Amino acid sequence: MVTRPRLVDRLRRSDAPVTMVVGPPGSGKTQLVASWVSELTTTDPVAWITLEDGDQTCPFWTMVVEALRGAGLEISRSLASSSVTTPVDRSFLVRLAAELTRLDRPAVLVLDGVCDLAGTRWATELEFVLRHTAPLLRLVLIGRWDPPLPTHRYRLAGRLLEIRSADLAFTAKEADKLLGLHGVHLSAPKLSSLLEHTEGWAAGLRLFAMALQGRQDADDVVDTITGNEATIAEYFFDEVLRTQPAHVRSFLLDISILDTFSAELAEAVSGRADARGILADLERRNAFVQPSAEFSAVYRFHRLFAELLFAQLLCAAPERLRPLHRRAAAWFAERGQTVEAVSHAAKAADWDTAAEVVIDHYAIGRLLIEGSAGRLGSVLRQLPAVRDSPQAALVAGALALADGAADDCARHLLRVRPGPGAPVGELAVVVSELVLRVLLADARGAEEQVLTCGSAADEALAQVPADHLGRHPELSVLLLAAKGRAQSHRGAIDAAAVTFTRAIAQETPDAHIPRMACLEHLSLIEAHRGRLGHAERLADEAIDLAERCGVPAGRRPVTAHIALAWVAMERYDVDGAGHHLRIADQRHGPGTAPLTTAAMALVKSRRLQARGELRGAAKLLEDADAGTAPFWLTREIVLARARLLITVGRPGEALGLIDALSAPDLPGVRVTQAAALVAVGDAERAREVLRPVLAAVGLPSPVVVESWLVMATVAAHDGDVEQARTALGQALRHAIPEAQRRSVHQVWAQLRRLLRDDDDLAEQHRVLQGAARGDGRPRTPDTGPLLVEPLSRREMEVLQGIAAMLPTEEIAARLYVSINTVKTHVRSILRKLCASRRNEAVRRARSLGLL
Repeated sequence: MVTRPRLVDRLRRSDAPVTMVVGPPGSGKTQLVASWVSELTTTDPVAWITLEDGDQTCPFWTMVVEALRGAGLEISRSLASSSVTTPVDRSFLVRLAAELTRLDRPAVLVLDGVCDLAGTRWATELEFVLRHTAPLLRLVLIGRWDPPLPTHRYRLAGRLLEIRSADLAFTAKEADKLLGLHGVHLSAPKLSSLLEHTEGWAAGLRLFAMALQGRQDADDVVDTITGNEATIAEYFFDEVLRTQPAHVRSFLLDISILDTFSAELAEAVSGRADARGILADLERRNAFVQPSAEFSAVYRFHRLFAELLFAQLLCAAPERLRPLHRRAAAWFAERGQTVEAVSHAAKAADWDTAAEVVIDHYAIGRLLIEGSAGRLGSVLRQLPAVRDSPQAALVAGALALADGAADDCARHLLRVRPGPGAPVGELAVVVSELVLRVLLADARGAEEQVLTCGSAADEALAQVPADHLGRHPELSVLLLAAKGRAQSHRGAIDAAAVTFTRAIAQETPDAHIPRMACLEHLSLIEAHRGRLGHAERLADEAIDLAERCGVPAGRRPVTAHIALAWVAMERYDVDGAGHHLRIADQRHGPGTAPLTTAAMALVKSRRLQARGELRGAAKLLEDADAGTAPFWLTREIVLARARLLITVGRPGEALGLIDALSAPDLPGVRVTQAAALVAVGDAERAREVLRPVLAAVGLPSPVVVESWLVMATVAAHDGDVEQARTALGQALRHAIPEAQRRSVHQVWAQLRRLLRDDDDLAEQHRVLQGAARGDGRPRTPDTGPLLVEPLSRREMEVLQGIAAMLPTEEIAARLYVSINTVKTHVRSILRKLCASRRNEAVRRARSLGLL
């Protein structure tokens, strides 16, 4: 016998007049109370009555009086058992209570098996006696369910001690001790697995111990034993199923196909209108049917009991299995519970219904995101290769595409619609087909088809009922992500940035993978456009999103770290760029997107150039496979090669590369062309090439900075010091806001002499050098309160928006987060700055030098 000090101590320390020990059969109720009573026999008298099921041959009060006398209590002869009639009158109860109040020490009355007593009169009479004898009489009730006593009154008055199923469940220490008594020793993981399997049920643990006794391979076989094992099954039959009517046993077998179930679901599967009453009665009787959570209307079986019931169903009536699963699938499908409906349809081998549910519920986006590794995809993994329905073909195609088999996806789409033309059929089928075609075109790099099919998909989605579409926002995210990539590859980066921003704004837990990809792609675009702070925020958000959502290691962000390395290099932080490149190198693999590979080559080349390794930098760019990368990135790599050629004194070759570009009139191309012309000595033509660029407005800041730097070199080449200084000043002014120091460093050797006699230029240069660490302004002495908890980077950004008097909506739009996220940051800022209002927070932040 395993002693259980934690529970015995509760019994020992309690002074409540009523104790209830309630739990399913085999949970150790009687053994626990017996352990406690063994300590009392030398101090307090204990009267123990074991009540047998259906044994009503001896009147209840006769048993009580005789048990009290047997415990050594002096009960008057006037209450002799022969005089106890059934039912007893009030005078008997009054006299018994009077006898007990004269006791010189408390007595304990244990009723073991109290749930077997019929009727409620005995409980009313017992409550009367207890009310008039406490605290000299302590009542201990042991049973499978609550007796018909007013326990709610005892509970409110603090006069009730309850030990229930959860308390009776064995702990790991207790289970290990029990197994040890049988000579069974399990490793910690296997013991934990056994506890989870048996749910700490004492009888289950003992039966497992008996099955494992004498085996040297207990660790290997413990997980193979189920509730259908002979000794466990026999126990369940004797203690639970044997006592149930035939219709209840049949009901239990029917719903054994369900992991959890409500009364409505049980009614739909079993076809019984009285399912609610049966379940309530089984729960009340602790018949291994219990709520799945506290205060929940959803039930579940004990795991071992569920295994036995399901095994019995397979053995006794296997022909009922598929119809039962079909009913469950229909019930879940009607309520929009896609995974559950598909799971039961698959178990019924009804693959057409499973595929129809996926398509009718617009869940194809979920398949495309998660693939066969997701909950839904893992169920559909066994979908037969050839089914006649278009829904089955779409599901198979989505799984194939998600798992990287684009050609297989295309073959499945031919089964849906073999020829060209607009999709036809039900709206859900049309939407699913168009979404799949967009994603297939995206995977194959067919930008024109992405945009064409994407427009058709948007029109189809507009017809979907709002409640359906609201449950699957991932469809819009997938379409926007594909559209943004297509726009980016075609060089329309401004349009791509808008599209990606729309996708990112749709915060949905089921679409974190495509949202993360949008954040990464947009961060590279923003870095290319010179919006370094925004690029950094986007890349950080992608990394944070991956960590929050538990993205698998193989899908962790790579491009985000490339974007952070790009930002670091533009700020001439060579070490910071190296840190992010090392992380990207570790995650870079054969399946990495061309965008990422090309961007990595470009940033690595810039880092090598900053370290003076020009040959290595040039080799990286020459070997970069940018053929399938976006047009803007391919062009940037060509321009980077041209700049390197200029640096090493080969401007003629640089001009040859530039002339071969398909869009030679773009501002960035013109600037590099002007630099090459200066290098070959044609300063006049360089001025002509630069003139329209310098006059243009709205250009990306890197182009503006570089154009003024090239103009400064042109003026210096011509000996026009004043114009050179003016151009350099313009370049520094545009470089300071985002700390764009790399371009300045590249030409600094040629232009540094311009600072000698110009204090304003020297100051601008000093500010640029410190722009990454601060704005160069003197800080106000801190005379206010100390900031105990520092503000996070994102909180600082929100604080700057507050200081600029921006409304919450505009701050959210600028930071590309939701309004609720901004409000959360504002509350945190107010708390950290000990402020009650926003303007007070701004004043305190300024006094602390934060603004």
